[in-house]
Amino acid sequence: MPTSSTSTLSLAGRLRDLDDAELVALLTLREVRDVRLHDFFDLADSMLDAASIQKALSHLDRTTLAAIAAVGALPEFSTTAEVTAKLADLAPGAEAALEAARSLALLDRTDEGWLSYTPVVDQLRTWTSLEKLVAEPAPAAVAAASSADTRFTDHIAGERAFNSTNAIAALLSEIQREPARELARGGIALPENKRLGAAMSVELDGVAPLVEIAERAGLAALDGGVWLPTQAATEWMLRPSGERWAHLAGTWFARLPGDIRDLLSSRAGATWGERLADYVRWLYPAGGTRMRERALDYSRDAELLGITANHAPSTPGAALLSSGEDTAAETMTALFPPETDRVYLQHDLTIVSPGPLVPRLDARLRTIADVESRALATTYRVSEATINRALASGETADSIRSFLSQISLTGIPQPLEYLIVGAAARFGSLRVGRIIEPTGAADEQGAQSYVTAEDASLLSAVMVDHGLGSIGLTRVSPLRAVSRFDQSVVFWSLSEARYPVAAEDHRGRIVLLERRRVARTVIVDAESSAEAIVRKLRLAGESTSAETGQAWMERQIDTAIRAKLALTVTVAMPDGSSIDLQLEPASLAGGRLRARDRRSDLERTLPLRSITSVGPPQL
Repeated sequence: MPTSSTSTLSLAGRLRDLDDAELVALLTLREVRDVRLHDFFDLADSMLDAASIQKALSHLDRTTLAAIAAVGALPEFSTTAEVTAKLADLAPGAEAALEAARSLALLDRTDEGWLSYTPVVDQLRTWTSLEKLVAEPAPAAVAAASSADTRFTDHIAGERAFNSTNAIAALLSEIQREPARELARGGIALPENKRLGAAMSVELDGVAPLVEIAERAGLAALDGGVWLPTQAATEWMLRPSGERWAHLAGTWFARLPGDIRDLLSSRAGATWGERLADYVRWLYPAGGTRMRERALDYSRDAELLGITANHAPSTPGAALLSSGEDTAAETMTALFPPETDRVYLQHDLTIVSPGPLVPRLDARLRTIADVESRALATTYRVSEATINRALASGETADSIRSFLSQISLTGIPQPLEYLIVGAAARFGSLRVGRIIEPTGAADEQGAQSYVTAEDASLLSAVMVDHGLGSIGLTRVSPLRAVSRFDQSVVFWSLSEARYPVAAEDHRGRIVLLERRRVARTVIVDAESSAEAIVRKLRLAGESTSAETGQAWMERQIDTAIRAKLALTVTVAMPDGSSIDLQLEPASLAGGRLRARDRRSDLERTLPLRSITSVGPPQL
């Protein structure tokens, strides 16, 4: 086996010979992000560091780890057949395992055979051995699911999938109305958690997993320390329930780490849960609790989405794993309760949907009414505040009446008609405008917006409202107040506080202020750091080819001198021929190499310009 230093020499040369795309791919796989590396020797040292090696090993399955150990236990340049013979029952996957280790620069292969890196083998030996990797039997962990319980499993799965899909829709509606604050140490603040739990009709400990699912699906994101819906959430909210679920389940599957995805796909008909976690621990012995926790997290989400029920795959879940999202969506939709497009409008100002309301209708109804209770039959409540909210978002009394008439099975009750008419009449009794030309009054210095009222008592109520203290209103007359904040900030603050407020332009005409409160999505290039490293290494090596080759040889020789390594040095002779010398370098100065010739036991001094290549010693 080569020494640690010869491993560095060997790996540095291999890295240098990769093209840019191959090198970027390797650095991305190995998660190398240190842009302070100066050359390929630094990069090789970094990748052969014990912590870097252990991190790479933790992602590898048992067969791949055993293949690395087998190469380390065999003489240099072992063949694939010789490695396979060492792996006993793990042998069927040996060739793929060897290539997987090579792709991560944990092994190398030459024309002569497989070659190990000493630091990799040494790190592997600190916690296991080839014998343990080969001999430890797999736990009887992933038992086949019973086909007799399929109907029961599907019933539970359909119910959970429906509830989780609707809960995520309620989550997005709630954070659109009022974003949820994330704590600096992670996790949603308790008051926000309670608010979201109430809106989603789930227990407090059920909020975080559903937020994670929404984030993975690209529907919610952190922006400036608060959770907001993304642009994609707007379109998702209008899709039928089956399509909503298909998106959640499809992104759950697509964003599974490749190793777990392969594992679950190969066991679509087997039980999951703790048994699966134990199997994962055996399959990834270097993964520690990390791999086990990953498996449990994803199986937890599978339960919430109805991909499994009581750790047994549902029919839609098995279809997702084996056939894909579209087939799974058809199967799951059949398990969902049928959607309705009609509701009952009642005299107590409630609206009752006898079944799940078609999502596009539900989305609009939520602008006019608050959800009071949610189940298969959902109850909404209309109030003057909700009508004001709808009017502020662009609805009119006529558009509200028209929409409710279209979906009502009972017409529009008189109390609701009176409420709509009255709220519309009072809407705009508070007006918010932008100050274009300051009046010069001392009280209005620095003000950007104003609030006017038709009734001084209404403005007085606004001024003493503690919930509006953040917008810093200053009263400048009985019917007018000003704020240093922009018109939109003041308008939406008053609207959320349920005042009958309208926005107006400089001519006093009511205008609609659009509020697109969505998370700003920033696409982060996962390979950006790898590309930066490659670019830096290439720039550091730019010069004429002769200079580059000489600098490379000097670094190789210098490394050998410091590590007291022997080298094969190829020297060009005056007659045009070349000879290979087995040398132990002693010093390099003034463009000349001083070294001991291992074969003749003589000291030689060679001009560096006569050396054409440097390589590992010949045995």
